[in-house]
Amino acid sequence: MDVTTVVAANARAIREGKKLTLDAAAAATGVSRSMLAQIEKGEVNPTISVLWKMANGYKVSFTSLVERRREPVSLIRREDMPALTEDEGRYLNFPAFPFDEEKLFETYRILIKPGGTLSARPHLAGSEEYITVFSGQLELEVGEERFSLREGDSIRFHADVPHRYENPGQEETQLSMLIFYGS
Repeated sequence: MDVTTVVAANARAIREGKKLTLDAAAAATGVSRSMLAQIEKGEVNPTISVLWKMANGYKVSFTSLVERRREPVSLIRREDMPALTEDEGRYLNFPAFPFDEEKLFETYRILIKPGGTLSARPHLAGSEEYITVFSGQLELEVGEERFSLREGDSIRFHADVPHRYENPGQEETQLSMLIFYGS
């Protein structure tokens, strides 16, 4: 999405959220009614000074006009998640929600076929993984420790050490993984 489209959507949402008509918004911001209408339609790319006038008039931050807004709901369909594969296709990682600097985490859906493994290098210092097994079995090595998990089990561990995942069973293992990058 380009900046003109982002500004258009944000400008309209802010004005409507404040329940201002275009005339009232023009009076508050010092930007003409026709310019505000063109901005909200994405017909013009406003200058920085015009954006500052709008921000000051609406009493919002400059970035609230230029940054892409997050949707209140994010739905990711299974078919829209490309698989990242390891171990000749026996370990599949489906990224669901990528890293977010405000939230400091990312999430994945993992599918491990029978005999599949992945040896992971240590993540950043302070990182933690949260895993829940939804089906199958998981052998997890964290540093020198080994854990056996089965359907319904969950585990949290410091992921800034070498760790390894393995499906020792005869059926697929499905799990969710959240990696938290703490301070």
